[in-house]
Amino acid sequence: MPGHVFLRLAPDGLSELAAALTDGIVAVSATNGKTTTSAMLTAIVGPDHTVCRNSAGANLVTGVATTLINRPRGATLGVLEVDEAALNKVTQQLSPTVLVLGNLFRDQLDRHGELEMVADRWRELVATLAPSTTLVLGADDPVIDGLAGDRANVVRFGIDDPNVSLGAQDAAADSTFCVRCGSAYVYDEMYLGHLGSYRCPRGDHQRGPLDVVARHVRTDGIRGTTFRLDAPDGSCEVSLPLPGLYNVENALGAIAAAYVLGVPTAVAAGRLAQFNAAFGRFERIAVGDSEVVLLLFKNPTGANEALRAIADDVAGAQVVLALNDRIADGRDISWIWDIDFEAALTTAAQIRCSGTRSVELAVRLRYSDVSPERVTTEAVTEVAFDEAVEATPAGGRIFVLATYTAMLDLHGVLADRGLTQRFWQEQA
Repeated sequence: MPGHVFLRLAPDGLSELAAALTDGIVAVSATNGKTTTSAMLTAIVGPDHTVCRNSAGANLVTGVATTLINRPRGATLGVLEVDEAALNKVTQQLSPTVLVLGNLFRDQLDRHGELEMVADRWRELVATLAPSTTLVLGADDPVIDGLAGDRANVVRFGIDDPNVSLGAQDAAADSTFCVRCGSAYVYDEMYLGHLGSYRCPRGDHQRGPLDVVARHVRTDGIRGTTFRLDAPDGSCEVSLPLPGLYNVENALGAIAAAYVLGVPTAVAAGRLAQFNAAFGRFERIAVGDSEVVLLLFKNPTGANEALRAIADDVAGAQVVLALNDRIADGRDISWIWDIDFEAALTTAAQIRCSGTRSVELAVRLRYSDVSPERVTTEAVTEVAFDEAVEATPAGGRIFVLATYTAMLDLHGVLADRGLTQRFWQEQA
């Protein structure tokens, strides 16, 4: 509400609010990972700066305005995640010191339109950026890498490890055609979705040279991931207490941005070793003698990566899937048909479909390899969750994969029960 009121009174007032942050602003945007990347960056730079961050995830123009209005006393650095569609307007007013762009995937087609529409807006934005702004780009995404053009201040991050390549194109891959000529990219490695090491067969575009790189990636189920970090200021080992290659990408983006701000990469890696998951992003909560793992999913690529991350731990576990179609989730739910449920959920003890579109989830699972007798439908997510907890033996685990508003509702229930904090209190 403060942002709504402020922008009605001063439509171009963001720049005045931003001027109070004397160490500058880092703006972070991506389809997947902007909240986690922002949280990681805050964990890295927090010991050196008082940080103003929209930790509650309010990343539209009004949310950014509210964050700046309510900035902590003495805040000198802004770390602001920004919605893909709002990025142009916010960035033009904030003039960020660093702009981190991670990836672009299909997401909320009813609001964003096709991916290429967002990509076109981002190209227009980059063309108008001040030369002093440093672009930190997720170069594993061809569209993001292509934004670099001939800019001088560009830092690229990505993965370079054949051992974690998918070996075949993901069904949820989007941008697989050359951003210059339209030819189909040749992928030497494909890590997730359309992210990987690619080259145009006509020589018009290929992944640019990586500045901050993850190599020798080793996964340990939901317990975490380790990798060797190579950067301009040296190499070190990173122990990340989060699973999945997409969290490696998030960590690389945060480390690269911190490097631009003057934090040595070895220091950044050490600070990430104690990182706690952002709201709904592999949060682990003790409920009685059991453990609940919360995973936000909102598009095919994010869902597939979450399922890959839990595949080795889901056998015999209770799973709650919660699909809502409210405005904040996106009305269009056709994306659930591109999720590879078959890859991870066939060994789950029970799968409970919930949310406003619980029936559609159950129909989707009916077409998978999951046994129908292990799938139930309960529209109220809280009820489905409680049933899963009751069915879980001591020491067992419950996985909850939920869209944004379903996660928000369930998180509120868990907070009311004293099992976790309200999401806006987590960074307090």
